[in-house]
Amino acid sequence: MGPVPDLALCEVPATATQARTGLHAVALFEFFKGVLALLAAGGLEMIGPLVLRGWVHTAAAALGLDARDEAIATLSQALNPDSIHLAAGIAVLYAAMRLVEALGLWRGRAWASWLGCIGAAVYLPFDLYALVVHPGALLVGVLVVNVWVVWVLARDLMTRRRASRASSPPATMHGYDLQSSRHA
Repeated sequence: MGPVPDLALCEVPATATQARTGLHAVALFEFFKGVLALLAAGGLEMIGPLVLRGWVHTAAAALGLDARDEAIATLSQALNPDSIHLAAGIAVLYAAMRLVEALGLWRGRAWASWLGCIGAAVYLPFDLYALVVHPGALLVGVLVVNVWVVWVLARDLMTRRRASRASSPPATMHGYDLQSSRHA
């Protein structure tokens, strides 16, 4: 077991309240997404494939599409009990991941910041592509929210890293300080 860091060196930055507020805001956002995913999973199971097929045909008719069109028929045929269970199961797994992440962020856990930062950053190229192909206010909003999430969580991770470096003795090898490349 290594030396215990001197807690006096780990002073809380002046913006700690802002950082905690940012983490809590992201946690609430992730919690909201998890609850929505659970509701979607439950809704899929309650509605079932027959009602969903009816909605597909109603939407096709409203859009002036022929219900016998190959794409409509394929979609309608794909809506069966097994596909509904699979989609609901995926939604439950997604919800579980979001709810666990939300709990971790609320409690200020580094692993949750990593999970959320990577998870939101993965969406950014797709958000940018969608915005270029189909510009609109909704897509701008999605991009802004995802950039905000990445920024809040990356800031948290960088703050943790700086605090960790400040509280630990410099790593040395053969008399050289490895962090600053100086001779110790």
